[in-house]
Amino acid sequence: MKYSNYKISICQKVMLTLLVSLIGIGNFSCKKIDDVQSVRLATEETNWKTLEDARANLSSIYGLMRSATVSDNTHWLMGDLRQGDFTITNRSDLKSIVSGQLNAQYPVINRITNWRRFYAVVNAASLFIERSKQIVPLDSRYTAINNNVDVAQAKILRAFAYFYMVRIWGDVPLLTSSHDGDFVKLPRTDKDKVLQFATAELLAAAQVVPFKYGGDDPILPGLYYGAGWGSWNGNIFTRLSAYIILAHIAAWQGNYLDAAAYSKFVLDNYTKSNGSGSNGIVYLAMDALTENLNYYSPFAFKRATVIVGFPFEAGNGLSTANGHIEQLTLASPFIPKAQPEMFVTKDSILKIFTDPKDLRFSFNPVNGLYRTNYFYNFTSEQPIFNKIKVIYTAQTSGNLTLFSSTMLFSRIEEITLLRAEACAVLGQRAEAITALNKAADLRGPIVYDPASGVDLIDAIFAERRRELMAEGWRWYDIVRYNRIKKPTGTFIKKNGVSLTFRQFEDAGGIYWPVSQDVINANSLVTQNPYWQ
Repeated sequence: MKYSNYKISICQKVMLTLLVSLIGIGNFSCKKIDDVQSVRLATEETNWKTLEDARANLSSIYGLMRSATVSDNTHWLMGDLRQGDFTITNRSDLKSIVSGQLNAQYPVINRITNWRRFYAVVNAASLFIERSKQIVPLDSRYTAINNNVDVAQAKILRAFAYFYMVRIWGDVPLLTSSHDGDFVKLPRTDKDKVLQFATAELLAAAQVVPFKYGGDDPILPGLYYGAGWGSWNGNIFTRLSAYIILAHIAAWQGNYLDAAAYSKFVLDNYTKSNGSGSNGIVYLAMDALTENLNYYSPFAFKRATVIVGFPFEAGNGLSTANGHIEQLTLASPFIPKAQPEMFVTKDSILKIFTDPKDLRFSFNPVNGLYRTNYFYNFTSEQPIFNKIKVIYTAQTSGNLTLFSSTMLFSRIEEITLLRAEACAVLGQRAEAITALNKAADLRGPIVYDPASGVDLIDAIFAERRRELMAEGWRWYDIVRYNRIKKPTGTFIKKNGVSLTFRQFEDAGGIYWPVSQDVINANSLVTQNPYWQ
């Protein structure tokens, strides 16, 4: 199978703006990127010669990874729907995901279970790692230090792609070099070996990339590709990004000793990523998170608070009509749409948000109304989930609505809660409670009382459920929670047979099926056992 259906001579030369604008996402009809010829493209013979080539090729890897995660709303369909908090209004394909029928025959499910778009990232990153050093002797502006930092970013992106795939499919083929033009047929590699490779790549890259670009970081001082910190914050991966991904790989593997160490590094060093002026990495108050007060929200355009994520910068023309959570959750009066495609029921809201001081959702006794930071019109039959609502009104007309919200993987509150999880598992209760309260107290104040009798692990995951709603974490949190708690009761029924979580995971049920298109193209790839 050829894991990259994008010709590298194309994908490596397409600038980030072109990548985002051409990729068809969701239910919209749009040409695929490999169907479009651009005047910006160059052949391999003219590539890898200038500083501009390096920047364009590196940017294209970010663009490919972003499109891999948001295409067909993959990040949210896979992370938030399965046993999640959202109810679907009228889409049968989304209802199938909620109910765990992941092999249902719907076009969207077939597309998101095809991993070729992630291998486009892997192939592009591998090619950059192999070829970009050729530019150094040809263009004096492109220094060896610059190349080392760029190669390290490519390694982080490749490692992130592998981690992302392992969470979805488990075992996946491990390719560590580019294969443009070749039909490479490899079997699936054991997931632990894949994550071992990703961890090694991240650890090495973390020693090379700076905390910030275009500023006074001693690793790469001065302008980066001619631009200062304000242009790069939240846009590309830093040392903190590498350590956050490392922490999540470790937690996914149940290696909480490393997860605690990596997350501690992030919390001890996050201010080093801040440049001059406002909008640095800070813990966000309620209105800063959901209303973009003082322009800090990680969902809104490009922000330093996006530590791992992919912004859709409106100022650079990257607003799109699809590939955003708002496409699924918003409706009138926010956008011209009668009802959302998914919503959280009133019963679920009341069950999840139980603290009367919770600013995300609770009853405000001062004005006699329900708070609206997360949910609008709670008293209606379908409350609108409006936690994320980055609408680019300047270019919205008629029924067409453009969004600019970021595909967010991690922010400072998220990694703080992951540290709480790691410390709790390790029995470091004081450290776990401190981290939990650091995050939760921003939303109330809400604090965990050790004397309450509430299980600490339960409290941490309940807070993650509230804080990270619709950020693509719910299913993966359910998996980690059950791995920690090891419940013996029925987790799911398959063909009338009750399965514990351990039986479910051992059968490969936590993973998605592999698209039949992938299996048809490569006979060495077998289906996940649970879905056979």
